[in-house]
Amino acid sequence: MANIILLNGCSSSGKTTLALKLQQILPEPYQHVALDQFRDGMPGGVRGFNSPDTDPGAQGLNVVPECREGQWVTNIVFGDYGERILEGMRRTVATLWQSGCSVIVDDLLFKQSYLQDYLQVLEPTRTWFIGVRCNSDVVAAREAQRPGRFPGTALAHFEQIHQHGVRYDLEVDTSYNSPRDTAELIKERLSFPPIAFTQALQSQSRS
Repeated sequence: MANIILLNGCSSSGKTTLALKLQQILPEPYQHVALDQFRDGMPGGVRGFNSPDTDPGAQGLNVVPECREGQWVTNIVFGDYGERILEGMRRTVATLWQSGCSVIVDDLLFKQSYLQDYLQVLEPTRTWFIGVRCNSDVVAAREAQRPGRFPGTALAHFEQIHQHGVRYDLEVDTSYNSPRDTAELIKERLSFPPIAFTQALQSQSRS
């Protein structure tokens, strides 16, 4: 039966590198679905830089600088069009799984509602929810080396994306562990049933 590995971590935490390494070491094929793929597929006209709400650049993905406690960070804000694209991405993952394809999802859960949507559209007994952590200094250094990345992007959502109220099936740290070693930890976790999504749904049904 097909599986889903949902990687959630800040920008530059190493999710994509980890996803590619998992594709190499897992015995069965896994399709890689990444937020970056859907972001890059948006038309340029709906991707803005500090665009006001009335500007088309705010409809898709808007890059918004902000001074937070004396330090500049870069917020990523999705408009109405961007939110529809993200919703479509989550349903793309579900459709691939329903078609019998295993999937590695490389995402950033900026809002708790994103995780809630995943809980509704993915099969909880076949979804392993993995938290990808990384030291903030290492993230900043990686970000500085990546072309097209605005400084402070990862710092803006460094903790935010993990504040979803659902325990991970596994948390990994890519600060100093190699992609291979980190991928092996996830591969080992796949030998045991996932519990994160099932427990989250059970908790919601009791509340």
